[in-house]
Amino acid sequence: MRVRKLTFAALAVAAGLSLTACQNDDAGAGQSGSSSASAGSAASTASSTSSANGGSGSGSSDQGGGKASAGKSTGGKGTAAGTGSGGSSKGGKCRTDDLAITAKDGTIDGDPDATVVVELTNHSGRDCTISGYAGVDLKTASGPLSAKRTGQETISATLKNGKAIDFPISYPFNKTGGSGIRITGLVVTPPDETKSVTLDWPGARTLPVTDGTGAPVKIGPIGSAGQGG
Repeated sequence: MRVRKLTFAALAVAAGLSLTACQNDDAGAGQSGSSSASAGSAASTASSTSSANGGSGSGSSDQGGGKASAGKSTGGKGTAAGTGSGGSSKGGKCRTDDLAITAKDGTIDGDPDATVVVELTNHSGRDCTISGYAGVDLKTASGPLSAKRTGQETISATLKNGKAIDFPISYPFNKTGGSGIRITGLVVTPPDETKSVTLDWPGARTLPVTDGTGAPVKIGPIGSAGQGG
């Protein structure tokens, strides 16, 4: 009986030890699982943090790009302003207000017709371009008389500030012996302009009265310096 009791006691102790070992194993497994879960959670957190930081970095880069773009836009405005300034300094077509317009008698003895030379001086402070025919009307006691173009080829000229260019007006001498048509003034309109300038007439005082078959008053193009058109 003593031996059986010892055997049962030994079995009981062994069973207790086995149960304790199983419990310890379960606890260890639980702790291991918990540790794994914690590690996974930490990794997930780190990944999320990294992603968040990465997104923030990208946003920061985009903002930097935006600032760079803003800088370019400002530069563009500066360039545009510079270009505008340059454009104004280059000038354009000569306007009536850009020009000092005068007229003088240019008749030379022996010429078949009389001549008045109209001179246009650029006083605008910049260069400008001019070409074509000016508009010319003679003011007379019988009403305005428009000059006809000679039909000569025109040129385009850059008129430097302070420089002048001219064109001729040719008209017939009054050799009829009569009083003729009295000229009282000269109206000049620069090419491509609508604003006119009225000048004193520096030529002969009268034109011959004709029936329309006589020589007309004629003008040459800008820059056609010469007598008689």
